[in-house]
Amino acid sequence: MDFYPNICLRMAKAPGRQSRRRGIKLRLQNRRQEDIKAPGMRILIACDKFKGSLSAKEACEALREGLGAADASIEVGVCPVADGGEGFAEAMVMARGGKWHSCESLDALGRPIEVRYGMVSNGLGEDEAVMEMAEASGLHRIPIEARDVLRSSSLGTGSMIRNAVELGVRRIFLGIGGSATNDGGMGMLAGLGVKFRDEEGGELEPVPTSLAALVEVDAGGMIELPPIEVACDVENPLLGPKGTTMIYGPQKGAGKEARQILENGLTRLVEVTGNGLLAATPGAGAAGGLGFGLLGFAGARLRHGFEMVAEALNLSSLVAGCDVVITGEGSIDEQTFQGKAPAGVARIAREHGKKVIAVGGRVDPTCSEQRMFDRVLTLESFEVGEEQSIARAEELLQALGPELREVLVELGKS
Repeated sequence: MDFYPNICLRMAKAPGRQSRRRGIKLRLQNRRQEDIKAPGMRILIACDKFKGSLSAKEACEALREGLGAADASIEVGVCPVADGGEGFAEAMVMARGGKWHSCESLDALGRPIEVRYGMVSNGLGEDEAVMEMAEASGLHRIPIEARDVLRSSSLGTGSMIRNAVELGVRRIFLGIGGSATNDGGMGMLAGLGVKFRDEEGGELEPVPTSLAALVEVDAGGMIELPPIEVACDVENPLLGPKGTTMIYGPQKGAGKEARQILENGLTRLVEVTGNGLLAATPGAGAAGGLGFGLLGFAGARLRHGFEMVAEALNLSSLVAGCDVVITGEGSIDEQTFQGKAPAGVARIAREHGKKVIAVGGRVDPTCSEQRMFDRVLTLESFEVGEEQSIARAEELLQALGPELREVLVELGKS
């Protein structure tokens, strides 16, 4: 089958009933299959991760297996997607047939770790790097009891970028979701050779608490960088009530007093660098202000993460070749429609006049933007509770097969 001619897709006739998981009664099991069959339909499953449960690929495969168990006549294409957060690098590497490279780095608290990033080839046969800052400086790497945003640094991200530059990459694609830091990119820049000095000319440790003493930023020793394209899915400025500290500081463990220290430090960084206009740029506050550092010193270009992934996947062409698109992620809520992958998939589907089904681990019933989808299904309907829904997400997604089949038939008649 070739209606999804992309290397990242796993195309097959959907599997038979023997792959059905036990433990959940499949819906509509007493209905005659021929009454709700969807012969000849071509379906594209393009889900993002179900955070805390399944990767994007695992979620797509679970839905494929469940749908196939319900109706083996349906042709199913699987295309995992992502935005600029967790899963960005994996989606890009898969789409472009790349490989993984490992190197030593540091986590946000300066502890040695091993990280990996993708290496892909461009049209000229040159290497390009695909990485996520969270691989080094991510919140997920720091246990809750050890989190200390005032001492957290993006130095490890700078180290990872430097490693790729030393290998001669001609471009870097960087996803900046999931950060543990709030240092305005100070640590990353230090890792690339920038010096931060106090009034006596001493070099400051690249952590937020040092910014109060900052009087000079010396970029003379900064390494030469290739073009950097940043997958950025938020539009927060660096400072103010909508800035990185006030909006995202609490989820990184910053209380009221810590937030004021962080805000004062970033304000000082802006004053010393003279980059007030850049600080107000949408996205400058992404990843604890990493967006600001990348814009001001690396000449980076900020782009929506989903758009970068969709472009690499040639997703528009894949959608054009199907009848119905199934997308989803762990939670369908207001944030879904602020640059997240399912909303992006739905937009592309609408452009091609295709029907869209969304599947969420949980769904916010008050979310008015659900109208972007023709149908919305949720694992909450199994009534097993949130903890079990997360733990058994694969099984439950498979168990949605009969209901998905029925919805497909209904959409085919509309």
